[in-house]
Amino acid sequence: MIKEHNILFKWVMIFIDLCIVVITFFLSLFITSEFDFFNNELGLYIVLLPTLLIIWGILLYYFGMYDSFRTKQILDILFIVTETTLIGGSIFGSFIFITNIESISRLHIFYSFLLAAICISIEKVALVLSFRYQRKKGLNTRNMLIVGTGKRAQRFVHLISKHVEWGINIIGLVDEDIAKINNTIHGHKVIGSFKDVPDIIKNNVVDEIMFIVPRSWLSKIEEIMYRCEIEGLKVSVALDLFELKLSKAKYSYLDNFPVLTFESTPDQLIRLLIKRLFDILFSGVALILLSPLFAVISLLIKTTSQGSIFFKQQRSSLYGRKFLLYKFRTMVEDAEIKLKDLLVYNEMDGPVFKMKDDPRITKVGKFLRKLSIDELPQLWNVFKGDMSLVGPRPPIPAEVEKYKPWQRRRLSMRPGITCLWQAYGRNKITDFNEWMKLDLEYIDNWSLWLDFKIMLRTIPAVLFGTGAK
Repeated sequence: MIKEHNILFKWVMIFIDLCIVVITFFLSLFITSEFDFFNNELGLYIVLLPTLLIIWGILLYYFGMYDSFRTKQILDILFIVTETTLIGGSIFGSFIFITNIESISRLHIFYSFLLAAICISIEKVALVLSFRYQRKKGLNTRNMLIVGTGKRAQRFVHLISKHVEWGINIIGLVDEDIAKINNTIHGHKVIGSFKDVPDIIKNNVVDEIMFIVPRSWLSKIEEIMYRCEIEGLKVSVALDLFELKLSKAKYSYLDNFPVLTFESTPDQLIRLLIKRLFDILFSGVALILLSPLFAVISLLIKTTSQGSIFFKQQRSSLYGRKFLLYKFRTMVEDAEIKLKDLLVYNEMDGPVFKMKDDPRITKVGKFLRKLSIDELPQLWNVFKGDMSLVGPRPPIPAEVEKYKPWQRRRLSMRPGITCLWQAYGRNKITDFNEWMKLDLEYIDNWSLWLDFKIMLRTIPAVLFGTGAK
């Protein structure tokens, strides 16, 4: 019955949110003074509504708005609404542009999404605060039986005890060792052993069973889990079975085969898809708009020094995949041959070469490097999918061979034209390990918002030539 109630509650929330979207859509018409009862535009607005509702509904659902409210934080709600508003507004605006509907203004779209975001945020925050108040009064709670009494189970019990607003009532703990019965853990008694679980379920109201056991116990709890499955009880298993510091556990299916996956890289598929779509759109438009500049630079390079216009070099991408990177040539033609004579002047620790006033750089090349114009051909790499606009810089395969194991994790994300160390320090950073740590910091904290901030910081760094060499 509780499961049915949860499903019903979820559908009610979806219905209320979509009603808010409809109301704010038409309310924004009056705010922008665009609506006229005496013309025939009402039909157009009604036709657009399904598209708007589909966008709001799918994005709110995908970003987790309708997941359990038991442990949801207010900041989580505001972040989901913000993501949905920005992405949904972009999608709906693009739809209006593609379909060439001129009677719908950008101002109307802006107010429609803004008002919907404000109203949905207020509704959800009020809901969370209401639930928290009820649970502190002992209402709307869930009874949980915990299997396990080790350190991990103790940490979990302590966590539940600190968050009364979650409404989780621990009815007791069970352990394989009968000698632990009647022991107390953070105010909760061990009420039985494994063989007592059927009777505990029968004689108590149990909504959910949480297994927090060592890996060696997994075969021992299978029978209990089977009994819970027969009775229709919700079963959860703590996934911190391995002492991994970076990876996050994710349960999924490969056809009908259950798989427990540990990942230390971003797995937010829709956000990564948005990142890729933005890369394609931005790089494609930029290549077209910058083509006259490319022609001028090509002419300057060709007339001031011998050699090709573009410098092409093999680089490493995702997990060591190879690709050909393009840059405007800024050095003399035989620069690679002369490198061995300059290694003693390397200013960067580790397997990367950096040198101030490198004699191999041409006069035009120095100017191009100062404003990072030499990097612009990499927009073609971005468009092709070898690179992204933002990401760890692509290393040379020879450098990768010298990486330590922890440094190789920077290859777990698509390389980019700009990254944290370029946006915040550029070539001022001379410690290779510091550079690597910044790249890993980017991977561990990646978000679309972080990409946006890095791109904003890169612009002044490039315009003022901060730290460029």
